[in-house]
Amino acid sequence: MKTHPGLAARPVVSASTVPALLVCLAAPAFFVVLQPWLGWTLLVLGLISALGVDRWRVGEETRPSLARDLSLIALGLVVVSLIDLKAELDNLAMLRFTLALGGAVLLPYLVSRFVYRDHAIRFPWRGGGRWTTFQWVWLAAVLVLGWLILPFYFITSGVYTNWPVVDTPNLIARLFVGVGAVGIWDELFFICTCFALLRRHFADVSANVLQMIVFVSFLWELGYRAWGPVLTIPFALLQGYIFLRTRSLTYVVTVHLLFDAVVFGVLVHAHNPGLLDALFLVPAP
Repeated sequence: MKTHPGLAARPVVSASTVPALLVCLAAPAFFVVLQPWLGWTLLVLGLISALGVDRWRVGEETRPSLARDLSLIALGLVVVSLIDLKAELDNLAMLRFTLALGGAVLLPYLVSRFVYRDHAIRFPWRGGGRWTTFQWVWLAAVLVLGWLILPFYFITSGVYTNWPVVDTPNLIARLFVGVGAVGIWDELFFICTCFALLRRHFADVSANVLQMIVFVSFLWELGYRAWGPVLTIPFALLQGYIFLRTRSLTYVVTVHLLFDAVVFGVLVHAHNPGLLDALFLVPAP
């Protein structure tokens, strides 16, 4: 994930902040308050103001276009907003998720690569080199933290009911595939697309906060409600930070999948009292 050569020092706050914030705030409009008109309004205002910033900086030829980069984020948000993100496991729902989420990653990449003719979006699966001892320890810590926190969150808050009942081998298998696939997509879109594009214009801390707004909003509609943001906000920020430190998409995906493996186990536990009681500290409802 490289910084554009024309940006030796990226600002924490600048004239670009307002357009970027407007575009990112479209995510809670689409996925939290469920007001598409507000999301579209914020996107249009964000892109128009980004064009104004680009025009103001017309002489800075080495600086990437803010409007172009924000348009790629906006494109992904619009594609995702076209479907209901309620977790369902029937064939049609899984096809809908596949097309929408896949399109939200693929379309911005294709536009960036073949229309804008740049390499703003990359997927560094082999980046970062060999994993350090700390990275391996963190993977174990993710499992332990998930095991301690997630059953309490899902069961005591009742948010497990935001996912369908999984009480047959077929449904459990579908849930496993769905949870894992969405977890991988999260990193492809929020980190490799949104975060990477925002880093071309802002300091890492600002870009991370902006991508977090989008990340957490999506997870809210997906089902992580009640006091879920207490967990999803630090998770989103940590994933961005870990990607900065490791430069490895493989590593952040592994972290996410381990966390989601616990989510999967908790959902099966919550919907099947007695099946996994020995595994978790919080009994199934």
